Parts: sequence; structure tokens; C-alpha cells
Amino acid sequence: MAHETQRKPLNGRVAVVTGAARGLGAAMARELDRRGATVALLGLEPERLARVAGSLQHEAAWWEADVTDDAAMADTAARVAARLGPASVVIANAGVAEGGPFADSDPATWRRVIEVNLIGSAVTARSFLPALLTTGGHYLQITSLAAMGTAPLMSAYCASKAGAESFAHALRAELAPEGVGVGIAYINWIDTDMTRDADQYAVLHELRAHMPRPARKVYPADYVAARLATAVERRRASVYVPAWLRAVQPVRAFLPPVVTRVALTELPRLARSAPFEATGMLGAGGRADEAARDRG
Repeated sequence: MAHETQRKPLNGRVAVVTGAARGLGAAMARELDRRGATVALLGLEPERLARVAGSLQHEAAWWEADVTDDAAMADTAARVAARLGPASVVIANAGVAEGGPFADSDPATWRRVIEVNLIGSAVTARSFLPALLTTGGHYLQITSLAAMGTAPLMSAYCASKAGAESFAHALRAELAPEGVGVGIAYINWIDTDMTRDADQYAVLHELRAHMPRPARKVYPADYVAARLATAVERRRASVYVPAWLRAVQPVRAFLPPVVTRVALTELPRLARSAPFEATGMLGAGGRADEAARDRG
């Protein structure tokens, strides 16, 4: 039994995944389940959450919860502990995005991206921290290449991911004496509803097309989830998917002037072929967030 636990460190552990109804969150739930974890799925789409939970091999449960709602998340954390036990792993994955010129963006939509991606991560950490302190667990913050190198027309997303990265660095230092691990996942394009929706907008599609060839590649969600789950098992402080993203860290200070130089020529050219416009929330997950707020 001891050998089995050592070989499968997630076996029997409770793992919480936010934004688990679709995309990377659903893939993470499946991968953690495959490695023996008891998964708690959190999100805003009850039918999809139930479907994902029902497809897992081990015990799992789901809760509808808005990660930006302090009271709802605290209540959900208590329910997770009562039903499944204290969480050993928390994946702060819930995220939304919008695109377009900042000057034309809807203030409420722009603010909501910050609220979900940054404030929602902090609320998630705060809600499950008592459990992680009990279990000596691990918190994984999902960020992006956008945290290291910003892009025009994606100001809210870039700002939120950079903020989430900085939050996780601070939390790691704070919790290190308590034996709780904090990891940061830097990921690039994933084959999700959000990415597919972004590609429907000519300007966003062209921006991705002008990235260096390796940076354009879209990776399957299951592949990314497997890499992240391994990082959680090993309690790594950082994980990069694809691995070459690690090479961006030493040169990230040089990226903003390079992006600005490219934008000076490329943005006017793109504007002549397709007018810039605010996209609103991208992907089915973003629209689900909008629908949930409308119901509230």
C-alpha cells in the first residue's frame, strides 16, 4: 500500500478544479481522476459539470459556484470538505477572455475578466486554504504566456494573468513555512472553445498567425492536463506547456518593446483589412459566465 501511494501520489487525495465544466478544467478533472484522485468540480454550467463528473472512474462531485463570490466559495469549500474530505490539491483554472481595442471595450466586460481570472483565483485560494494547511497540499495557479509577454487587443486578459502570476509568487513565499506548495502553470494556445472562438475574429486570428511558428501551435487539452498533473504530483513551483516557454523567462523584459515595434506596422495593416471591434466574452465558457450573471 505504501509503495502504491508513493507511485501514485494523488491516489485517494481530494482535488478541486475550478472552471471544470469544459476545456482545460474538464481535461484536468479527467486526468486527476485517472491518477486516482477524488475530484471536486466547480463551475457555472450544472449540466456539463454533472456530465464530466459522471464520466469519471472514482468518486467525484460537482458544485455550481462563481469563483468571484466569497460567500458562495466559502460555502462550497465547506461542502467539499464535508462530502469528500479536505482538499489536498486546488487547481485555480477558471478563466475568461475578451478581445479588441481597450478604448472600445465594454467596461463591465473588461472588469469581469479581471474579476474572474485574478480576483477569482484569490477567492479560490482563500476558500480552500484551511484545507490545504491541514493536508500540506498544493495550489496550482493557471496562467499563460500572456503573463510574461503582453499582446495588443488583449489588455484585460494579459493584465489578469500577470496579476495572477504575481499573486501566486507572493502566496508561495507566504505559505512555504506552512508546508503548502504553490505552483504556476504557464501555458500557450490550447484547443478549447475560447481559442476556437478567438480564431473567428480576423484580427485575433492574424495576431496569432504573426507569432513565431512554435508560438502558434495549438495543443490538445488532454496533453496539457497530463503535463500539469505531473507537475502537481511533483509539487513543482512552475510548469511550462509547451516546454520551450521556460526560455521566455530570462528575456521577458525585452518582449514589450519588441511587441510595440511589431504593432507599429502590423496593427495599421490589419486595421485596413478588418476593422477592430470588441469581441465580448470569448468562447462558450465566457458566454456561460455572462448568462450566470444575468440570472443573478
